[in-house]
Amino acid sequence: MDRYRIALSQAIVGALFIFALCATAKAQTFAPPASVPIMHFRSMDSVGFDSQPADMSSDGSGSATSTNSGQGSRHGIIVRSVLRGLRDQKELYTEPFKPSNFKWDALFLAGTGALIATDRRTSRALPNGHVDLFRNITNVSLDSTSATLGGLWAYGIAKKNEHAKETGELELETLVNTFLIYTPMQFIAGRERPEEGTGNGRFWQHAGFNTSFPAGHPIFSWAMATVVAHEYPKPWVKLLAYGAATAVSMGRFLGREHYASDVLVGSVLGYAIASHIFHARCNPQRSEACSH
Repeated sequence: MDRYRIALSQAIVGALFIFALCATAKAQTFAPPASVPIMHFRSMDSVGFDSQPADMSSDGSGSATSTNSGQGSRHGIIVRSVLRGLRDQKELYTEPFKPSNFKWDALFLAGTGALIATDRRTSRALPNGHVDLFRNITNVSLDSTSATLGGLWAYGIAKKNEHAKETGELELETLVNTFLIYTPMQFIAGRERPEEGTGNGRFWQHAGFNTSFPAGHPIFSWAMATVVAHEYPKPWVKLLAYGAATAVSMGRFLGREHYASDVLVGSVLGYAIASHIFHARCNPQRSEACSH
């Protein structure tokens, strides 16, 4: 029953992602204030700014003139949202192949490989008691995090609080990119959960969605926690956000829903995707953690 609940939640989130991206494109909420130089925020690997945003052109006097109306006539909101999402996906998929990230790739792959090699023994060594308790803690942590961030976004819209609104919009943009990476990995891996089949965590056993690798709850919880911790980089916010994400990760492992390697991959991917989207889209006027 829990798996059907997860699948339904993910389907609902997917629909919200599309709506949020369309709303974001229409509102153009990421435009910087007029009091600061016009910048085009790029991906996190690009340290520095473009002199003009993609939808602005310069006249002979050096002042920027908007071409949004021309863009709007050529591309609708949905098309612009899809193009933006594809650009995000391209950056996320190419990020590991940049030389500056090779050392992190090696560390990540080595850690994942070591855990996969020991997953069966580690899982069987876990205590058998309180499995349902751990699963409930996981669900409560994930649901409360989602509700809190949804409330923050609603507050930003209602009170015209640009920082809170940006946080909600970046959360949703992060989640849609997470979803688009998580889903194909699920189909490709097709891994059995600890209590499925022979209990050996075999790969390529399922031809569907919602399998064991990577762990779904951790990838989405770390994605949400990372954005809010970056937007509000106060110690107590980080403690609450990352504490909730850690509770989700540990709960899925101790609740025998995932192997240790599943949880590691899900947690790291959630954090990495969220960090990339935050630094690519954030406004430095609103968060001191924002850098490009």
